Amino acid sequence: MIRDIAFQGAGCAISSASASLMTEALKGKPVDEVEHLFEAFHNVVTGDCECPRGLGKLSVLAGVRDYPSRVKCATLAWHAVRAALEERKVPVATE
Repeated sequence: MIRDIAFQGAGCAISSASASLMTEALKGKPVDEVEHLFEAFHNVVTGDCECPRGLGKLSVLAGVRDYPSRVKCATLAWHAVRAALEERKVPVATE
């Protein structure tokens, strides 16, 4: 269970908004649900899925799919939390 989650950093409005909404969405959720939410969010912002069902407030970022250069901004915090949960020692990439 993710009992507490926060982010600290500087970035564009999209990356900050995504990180903030992500922390709200993940707090109180079981760790095994993170991957499901990551995939659902990633599919929405990359255009692989048109309907953001089950994403709650995160669905406001669905329009990012129309700006491919901003997808990395929207997904950076998600890649970081995924790497932290997997205890990866290498730097996070949005690729």
